[in-house]
Amino acid sequence: MMNTIRIHPTALVEKYVEIGDGTSVWDNVHIRSGARIGRDCIVGGKTYIAGGTRIGDRVKINASVYIPAGVTIEDGVMIAAHTVFTNDRFPRACTPDLASLLPSEPDEHTRPTVVREGATIGANCTIGNDLTIGRFAMIGMGSVVTKSVRDFHLAIGSPARPVGVVCRCGQPLFKFSEAMPREGQPVSCVHCGWNYRAMGGTVEDLLESAAEAA
Repeated sequence: MMNTIRIHPTALVEKYVEIGDGTSVWDNVHIRSGARIGRDCIVGGKTYIAGGTRIGDRVKINASVYIPAGVTIEDGVMIAAHTVFTNDRFPRACTPDLASLLPSEPDEHTRPTVVREGATIGANCTIGNDLTIGRFAMIGMGSVVTKSVRDFHLAIGSPARPVGVVCRCGQPLFKFSEAMPREGQPVSCVHCGWNYRAMGGTVEDLLESAAEAA
């Protein structure tokens, strides 16, 4: 089978990096040893991906994204330009006496972040650590995420707060500030027809649930 991985000549891809077939790595990207990137991904110019990160299939990473160790990105995620992930809650450059630099490698202070399948992170976001961004969730541009975001929720602001529910296709289903469907009442996306039900702060994908039950 022909290898269709495309790596720009200015990109720096270190040894022991796994890159899946069909993935494109653009100009001035730096991917550290031990990173793993799936199939059919796009890694935009000037992006940094640390060793030990795990990126699934069909992920779009736009320009100048910073992804440190401890971050896992599942299939079908979109990360817009200039997004920054973090992995240390109380970072310091030096020892308390300022006599020597602290090591940059992952250690017991490195905290994980998981971006679940289908989620979108808007441009210029800052993503905290020790949290999860749920399946098909959407983070509005410029947001600062300090707490986990539930599946299908739209979160915006600094700090980011959930303001509504979005469909798999990305279109809004309803906002929490407007008339909301009754608890447990099915809701259909007017754009793609996908069906959901909101109960107790969670959103159930009815078509997916029906397929699993079949």
